[in-house]
Order: sequence, then C-alpha cells, then structure tokens
Amino acid sequence: MTQTSPFGMPTQIIDLGHSRVPYYRIGRGPDLLFIHGWPLHSATFRHVVPLLADTFTCHLFDLPGTGDSEWGEQSKISLSDHARSVRQIVDQLGLTQYAVLAHDSGAVIARLAAADDARVQGLVLGNTEIAGYRAWQIRLFLLTERIPFGAQLFGLSLRLHAVRHSSLAYGGCFKDPNFAEGEFRGLFLDPLLRSRRRFLGQRRLLQSFDMNVIDTLGEVEARIRAPVHFVWGAEDPFFPLAKLKLTLAHFGGGASLSVIPTAKLFAHEDFPKQFVGEARAFLLRCIAQRTAAVSA
Repeated sequence: MTQTSPFGMPTQIIDLGHSRVPYYRIGRGPDLLFIHGWPLHSATFRHVVPLLADTFTCHLFDLPGTGDSEWGEQSKISLSDHARSVRQIVDQLGLTQYAVLAHDSGAVIARLAAADDARVQGLVLGNTEIAGYRAWQIRLFLLTERIPFGAQLFGLSLRLHAVRHSSLAYGGCFKDPNFAEGEFRGLFLDPLLRSRRRFLGQRRLLQSFDMNVIDTLGEVEARIRAPVHFVWGAEDPFFPLAKLKLTLAHFGGGASLSVIPTAKLFAHEDFPKQFVGEARAFLLRCIAQRTAAVSA
C-alpha cells in the first residue's frame, strides 16, 4: 500500500474480507465518521478534519476501489455494498455511538448505513443524490460507461482544460474550476490519469450503480431516527436545492438545512470553514441530546 494521503500513514488497515481499506483516526472527543463521495477518497476531507479534530475523534477511510484501498475482482463495490462495508467498519472499530459527515455518493451510503442503526447520533450531509431525482449528469455518466470505450474516452478527455472546467466536470463542483488544477488535481485526478488500476477502481461504482437505490431513498430516510442536517451548495448543477427541499419531510428523525450561497457540488472542499461552521453546532447539539437520552 502506497502513502498518498495527506493524513500520513494509516492508523490501521481494516480487512473487510473482500477488500482491505486504510483507516485514519485523528483528534479527540465524540466519534465522527467521515464518508467520501465519488470519484474521490478520504483526502477530500483534508481541510475539514483540522477544523473538527479539536472537538471530535475523526474516523476516515478509503472505500473499496478508491484511494489506497486494496481490492480485487471479488470486492463488493456498489452503493449498497459500501453501506454494508461502512457498518462492518463501525463494528470493527467498536463504535457504540457516533455521528456521520458525508457528501455526494458518500451521503447516499451514509443514509443506507444509518437506517435502523440506533448508534447513529446525527448526520451532516453535503450535496448529494436526492430521493427520487435522477440527475441527468449521472444518467449520462452511466450511459458513457455502457458505450464501448466510452469511459476510457471520457477519462482521456479530462486531460483537456475545457472539459475539466465544463459544468459536467469541475465547473459543476467548484465556484472557480481553477481550484481543481492545484492540490486537488494532484490528489484525485492525476492518480486516475496515471494509474489504470485506480481508474478501474473508481469505474466499478459506476458499473454497479443502481438508480433504484436513489428512487427508494425516501423509504430509507424514513428509517433514520437520528437528526439530519444538510449543508448545501446553492449553485450545484447536479443536485438542485429546490429538489432537496421537497424531501426534507421524509426523514424519521427530522431534517434541517443550511445553504452556502455560491458553493456548488463540493462545498466542503471549496468553503471548508463555512461548511464546518454550519456543521459543528448541529453535531454537538445532537450528540448531547442523544447522549442525554441514552443516559436517561
């Protein structure tokens, strides 16, 4: 396993049976589990964790097929599989009460994993798939995956500045797409362009992506008893704010919303201080409430 994480060497390697994933433990305080989106890995939280590690014990890992994970043909890589892997990680870590911070497809995985789990104290979710809403960009990615050599051609096209800065790529993720040309590119894009294996690992989620999971998210959300708080980039072209607002009533434990006006899909990357500012008070409040309820 090579070291590519800004968090240094892993605290340990967690064996899931079908895959082995690097795990990082940073900070002290109540347990906070981070779940990254696609096509990223745990380093996407590199600017968020330092702002939270003085208050929370931050638990991070690369999902199977991403980052420095070790995976193979037998590895289970789908949204539902990832949710089962997250539960397995939580069990192996022995977490009895924990909160979750997730974004993008990671926030789908977080919802699937949190449903019916009484250990979850609260969830902060960044811009993510919306129950019942089939984003045209995702449908296009899935179509590209099914066209012969479509995924390879799309990968090659990301070498072009105009494609990277388009709304289908990083122009839809960041207020200023130039954000993706520096540290972000070195951590996430260049490894995919240089390594066929890393590219294939990220493709595996697309190859198994099931839109029915998105269609039925409302049923899953009703089974989440912990409170949920969305921190949303208002200018996200993938997952519209107006669509999200229609789903807030789905959540069994209630859902609230904060909006970062000029942010897009990766608000936690683009505006980490604002993102954490919106998340911290909520996390502390819901952890205190759940801890008091358990004590009572």
